[in-house]
Amino acid sequence: MKKLFIIIAVVVGVAGGAWWWKSHQKAQETSRKPGRMTSATAESRDINFSINAAGEIGPADQVSVRPEVNGRILQLPVDIGDGVRKGAVLFQLDDRDLQIEKESQQKEIERAKLEIEQAERNYIRSKALFEENLISKELFEDTRTQYELAKNTLGRAEKTMELMDDRLRKTRIIAPFDCTVLTRPVSVGQAVSGSGGFNSGTEVLTIANLTDMIINAHINQADVARLTAKQEVNVQVEAVAGLRMIGKVERIAPQATIKNNIKGFAVRILLQNVDARVRPGMTANIQIPVAAAEDVVAVPLAAVFTERNPGTQQTERFVYVSKNERFERRPVQIGVSDYFYAEVTKGLSSGETVSLEQPPKDKIDAPATEATDKPSENQDFKRQASSAAS
Repeated sequence: MKKLFIIIAVVVGVAGGAWWWKSHQKAQETSRKPGRMTSATAESRDINFSINAAGEIGPADQVSVRPEVNGRILQLPVDIGDGVRKGAVLFQLDDRDLQIEKESQQKEIERAKLEIEQAERNYIRSKALFEENLISKELFEDTRTQYELAKNTLGRAEKTMELMDDRLRKTRIIAPFDCTVLTRPVSVGQAVSGSGGFNSGTEVLTIANLTDMIINAHINQADVARLTAKQEVNVQVEAVAGLRMIGKVERIAPQATIKNNIKGFAVRILLQNVDARVRPGMTANIQIPVAAAEDVVAVPLAAVFTERNPGTQQTERFVYVSKNERFERRPVQIGVSDYFYAEVTKGLSSGETVSLEQPPKDKIDAPATEATDKPSENQDFKRQASSAAS
């Protein structure tokens, strides 16, 4: 029996020790955890506020190449990915039937020329005879009419020949600009229809100018007012790590559209100095600078409190400046702010400590009658220069 009590006492002691050890460890871990920050120091820093958007990269000029006349592909010297210089042949249609028609039309022109020569001789002869009153006026008028009809016939034949030459020129398709072949859905020997026919003709090639690239972006309606034409933006390409480029806003759509259930405006951005690794279809992240301030006094946004004055109905902004475990409510003026910091243009100096939360009422001193500090001339100059640059 005595042994049983001893065993029970040992078990209870071990369990109690284990419980105490766990409680002690938990208390130590809790004591080692950093507490939530309740204050911050006003410091000089740069503030850059920008909005972000995403867009798709594409060529500035892209053309679906379709023949203007019906025919069969005779030559197709280019393939997908080939670079083609302006004026080089993209493809050639079989023009043998048109050449035969041209030869036939040439004979019609020669025949018309012979007929007009004969009609002209008859007209000159009948005119001389009519002047000598040897033939009737009716016969003279008939020969003149035949001469005019022969000239008209020659004119129609020559116009038909011009149209034939134009059709022959259209069988040889050349590059309108320096380009790269993106698609080639047809092959040599395939019959194609002209652009004036069914479904606007057969697409033979898709070409694009990859030297000049653009970004088509959808900018939220809340942010589009911050954009202006010719404004420069920063661009990062997801597929090329570390690549940064500059873009320039070319145009902003005048009417809003809905994309992915977000109402916004289509914006076209022209990329500057395009990197060779950039390809159409890549996703671009756009950073649009809105405002900036360099080397200004700034505090975290949590340190700035806002209150509406019931008397004036004006919004007042203030901070709680910490002094010897007391707090002074001090009005401030706010300039540029981003998602984390706000510039204090008046009312606070660098190095002062501000509270990040509402202090107890019994620790708040009466508010100062006026701001204690004003920005220095150097700080104000830097801020004005930065605003002008942005």
